[in-house]
Amino acid sequence: MATSPIAPSPVGIPRSRVRQLMAASVGNLVEWYDWYAYSFLTVFFAKQIFPATGSTLVPLISSFAIFAVGFFMRPLGGLLVGAFADRFGRKAAMTFTILLMGGGSLLLAVTPTYAAAGVLAPIILTLARLIQGLSVGGEFAAATTFLVESAPPGRRGLFSSFQYVSTTLGQLLASGLAAVLAATLGTAAMDDYGWRIPFLVGALLSLVGLWIRKGAEETSTVAEDIRQGRAERPRMFEFLVHHPSKAAMIVGITVAGTVSYYTWTTFLPTYAQLSVKFDASESLTIGTISLVFFMVLQPLLGMLSDRIGRRPMLITFGVAFTLLPVPLLATLSNSFASLLVVQCLGMVFLGCFTSVSAAVNSELFPTRVRAAGAGFPYSLTVAIFGGTAPLIGTALKDAKMIHLFPWYVSALALVSTLVYVFALKETKDQPLS
Repeated sequence: MATSPIAPSPVGIPRSRVRQLMAASVGNLVEWYDWYAYSFLTVFFAKQIFPATGSTLVPLISSFAIFAVGFFMRPLGGLLVGAFADRFGRKAAMTFTILLMGGGSLLLAVTPTYAAAGVLAPIILTLARLIQGLSVGGEFAAATTFLVESAPPGRRGLFSSFQYVSTTLGQLLASGLAAVLAATLGTAAMDDYGWRIPFLVGALLSLVGLWIRKGAEETSTVAEDIRQGRAERPRMFEFLVHHPSKAAMIVGITVAGTVSYYTWTTFLPTYAQLSVKFDASESLTIGTISLVFFMVLQPLLGMLSDRIGRRPMLITFGVAFTLLPVPLLATLSNSFASLLVVQCLGMVFLGCFTSVSAAVNSELFPTRVRAAGAGFPYSLTVAIFGGTAPLIGTALKDAKMIHLFPWYVSALALVSTLVYVFALKETKDQPLS
């Protein structure tokens, strides 16, 4: 007896969209607090973990090299956790990533110094960053698809923007705590033991995020269809076999965004210290102020993209970062106002990318392979161009060529701008398939 085919299930509609937003955002905040604490504390623990040989910049360069190594685990996380999220659901994947991040943060907190453990110290530090890199890559794959799938019609840009609202909150918490500790403990105490405190806080916050995520509702009914035997599991590289042009599109979209993001939100305070001898504590304070400004921009720009589209936002960002980095960074001086203006002005245009990134990536792929399809090429691009930005900038300083770094940022921005103008189609009105 023949049976009629089973109609595919629609994307799950959560009972409380606000609750979904909170579950993704709070967990994502914790993830990114743990990740960014490393970059803000590098200047304090570098000499504790790495021996200084020759140039005094060697420990700092070594620390940023491990920062970059952590990024190279992100594509693996995007692929493995993304595939897991497509097969077993977004909620299960997000539970795994936050546990992984908490473990990595705890390991960083107890990393011994080079004086106490020798070469074992940088090995432990590297292992912790590899764990965190795997977690962050998986977090993007699972949490961004979860956010966009939880959005009501016509609000995917707004929901997408909370990816970077929560990311920035985590970064802000890491930056703010680092600034407070640096101001109250002083440089000597921060170098000695103070840098461990934020990592320990991150491990504890991971438990809070885990508890909050337990209340989330699954958004992918494809995963439920797989569990019930109504659909086959997607293969590991199915997104690449069936949607190669979309995977390539994400690479082109992301190149400019990731190098600009990590330059302006993470490396710029260090760049100011290296290029114009800016005070370390003051640069952390300015970074904190500018991050608050950046965070407030996200939902406003996300809502704007729901009205005018993703493509105009990305073109605005691309053109700005093709033209502005060289003159903007050339105006830097050791005055408070100089760094604040440069950082905030760049963040206005950067927000045109960050507010829509999750929406654009998710809108390109069908539900069946959305997490892996969006997560892997994005994380791979971030690893190659975003994670290496601080390392390249610091190495250029060591080679007495730091003036070339803004040109590097502009060149990559031009590549993405060409993609936005000539290859990207508008996706805001397309239904999630």
